Amino acid sequence: MPKEDRVAEIFKALGHPTRVRIIEYLSEGEKCVKDIWQELEIPQPTVSQHINILKEAGIISFRKEGVKTCYRIEMPIVVKIMKLLKEEVK
Repeated sequence: MPKEDRVAEIFKALGHPTRVRIIEYLSEGEKCVKDIWQELEIPQPTVSQHINILKEAGIISFRKEGVKTCYRIEMPIVVKIMKLLKEEVK
């Protein structure tokens, strides 16, 4: 896949406010899915849908801890880009 396509895929995955919020929350460290939906006050199925998009884009990864699934940032540069954008947005 050309790099331009990959960059577009990553930006597309970030193109929803809920996914931006998930990334911001995960930037604090690894979180289990229950923590995410409780913290963001979003229904669990909705969080799972957005998490799948972020996983498919390679932005986050997961590990199993018994019956829990915990997520972490796989591409820290995304967090940096988001912080820079938030500083510039008026």
